[in-house]
This record gives sequence, structure tokens and C-alpha cells, in this order.
Amino acid sequence: MLARLKLASQFTLLLSLIFITGIGLGGFALSKAMEHKALAEMNARGQMAMQIVNSVSSYTSNDIAPLITQLVDPQTTFIPETIRSIAARRVFENFKTNWQYKDLIYKQATLNPTNLDDQADRFEAKLIERFESDRTLKTLSDFRSQAGEKLFYSAQPLTVTNSSCLLCHGKPDQAPKSHLQRYGKQNGYGWKLNQVVGTQIIYIPTSEVFANAHKALFLFISIFIGIFALVLVSINYLLKWRVIQPLKSMAQLAQTISRETVSANEVRDLERQGLTQIAQRTDELGQLGRVFQKMVREVCDREQQLSQQLQQLHVEIDRSKLIHEVAEITESDYFQRLQQTAKEIRQGSKEDEGDVATR
Repeated sequence: MLARLKLASQFTLLLSLIFITGIGLGGFALSKAMEHKALAEMNARGQMAMQIVNSVSSYTSNDIAPLITQLVDPQTTFIPETIRSIAARRVFENFKTNWQYKDLIYKQATLNPTNLDDQADRFEAKLIERFESDRTLKTLSDFRSQAGEKLFYSAQPLTVTNSSCLLCHGKPDQAPKSHLQRYGKQNGYGWKLNQVVGTQIIYIPTSEVFANAHKALFLFISIFIGIFALVLVSINYLLKWRVIQPLKSMAQLAQTISRETVSANEVRDLERQGLTQIAQRTDELGQLGRVFQKMVREVCDREQQLSQQLQQLHVEIDRSKLIHEVAEITESDYFQRLQQTAKEIRQGSKEDEGDVATR
């Protein structure tokens, strides 16, 4: 089927097949690369937010809380600003006012929280179990679905590393009165030192991030299609101008030479019209044109020689034919009788002349 098409159509078809294959493979590879980039971007955003939360928590427990406890007795007065988790949550809410981080969700999920809003669900409880069973894990990140939405999460273990935390989360009888008055004696107690009691987790909705990645992919493919269309039109034009037209001229000349009625002058005219210009080129077609030009001239010279030999042969044939016809006449019986009669007449004339002379 491909051999039945013209040269330009063959090039167009082959380039189109190459393009379709290339755009398929390239689009697949680029899609994976864009997804990987989006995943890395979400992970970086989550890690940065987590570092901010941890920095605020450390600053609150190490710097703010000791200063405030010198001014106010925590046994009688509950001060939320001294609680690291509350300070981290408030700072994170202010952090979300930036439009780039408005969709981020922070949760300090624990198995036995003081604030029931921090109660870990089943999925988060499994993460806590993994952190507890493998203390070498420092972070976990992947995707989860929640309320019909796909979320990317970045989680870190929440471990009791400071004994001061046990003042409020150890035994209820040892907790400050202000803490008991606010949260009661039922939740958030019984923690132990170096125990993984929960996980700090950042949720990032993936819909907008992946939508931006898909837009970038669509834009790239559109640009690639536009470039290919321009390249295809340019190649077809150059192919027609630099290859097909010269080949067509040589093909027409070859077809003319193959006719039996063509003359040498007609061939030379066609050679001057198209082949001379092609032979002046320095590329492969120019070399082919020069070879073709030499062949045409040799054909013309041979045809001219053949014409001269044919004319000479005609003359020789006419001469032989004349000799043959004369031979046929001289060898015929009628010619032989005429010669005999003529001979007898000549002899009779000589005898008559002799008789006259004797008298």
C-alpha cells in the first residue's frame, strides 16, 4: 500500500506515524514526570509546613511557657499560649491565609487526645502503629481518599520526648487544676516517656495540583503538535522543491527518450530546459543529474551514429538491389535470346560485308 503512494505522501504518512508514536511515548513519559513533580511539590510544601509547626511548638515549650509560668501560676490559671499544640495550630491557621497554602490541613492525631478533635481515625491509627513498630521511620507520605476527595499526606511520629509533657498527660491526679477544669479527667492521660502517642500529619488536596500538571501537559502537547505541523509543511515544501521536481524532470526526460519517434534535437531541448539546471547542483541530485546528462548525450550520439549507419545501409541495400535486378535481367531466358539474336545479326552483317568485298 505504501508503494502505491507518491513520494510526498509516503514521507507525510511515515512522519505522521513517527509523530503519533513519539507524542504517545513522550506524552506518557511527560505525564509521569509531571505527576512526579507534582508529588515532589506537595511533599515539599507539606514538609515546610511541618517544619514551621515544629519550630513554633519548640519555641512555645522551650521559651514562651517558662516565661509565662514565672508570671502566672499554671495550677490556678490555664494559659493556652503555653500549650505547644494549641500555639502550633493557631500559627498554622495564620499560615493558611497565604493563598498557596490555603488548602492545607494540619492535624495532631493521637490515640488518646485531650481534645477530642485530635482523635485519630482508623487510617491515622494505622500510621501511628507503623511509627510505633518501626522507630527508624521519620516520615510517611502517600495518598488517601477522604469524603470523596484524594488527599496527599505527610506524617511524622508524635513522641513524648520531654518529661514536662507528663505533667498534663501523665496521671490525672498530678495534672494542674486549671487543666482538669478545662479538659476533665477522662481524656489525654496515661502517656509515657518515649511513647509514640500520635502523629503530626499535613493533608494537601491533590485536585488543584494535578489539574495544574494536566494543564501544563496539555499546553506542552499543543505546542508540540503545532511545531510538528510546521515542520511537516516545511519538509513537504522542501521535498517537493528540492527533490520531487528535479526527479520529475529527469523522469519526463527518460520517458521521452524511451519513445521510438523521439529525435535527438527534441532530447537536447528537454535537456537544456531541466537537466542542465539540476546538473549544476552540488548535492547528490546534482551528481545524479550530471550522470543522467552524460547518459543522455551518449544516447543522442549513438542515435545519430545509428542514423548515419542506417542511411549508409540503405544506400548499400539499394545498390545491391540494383545489381541483383540487373543480374536477374541478364540471366533471364529472354535476355539470353536477345543476346543470341544480336550475336547472329552481327555475324550475318559480317558475312554480307565479306561477300561484297569479293565481288
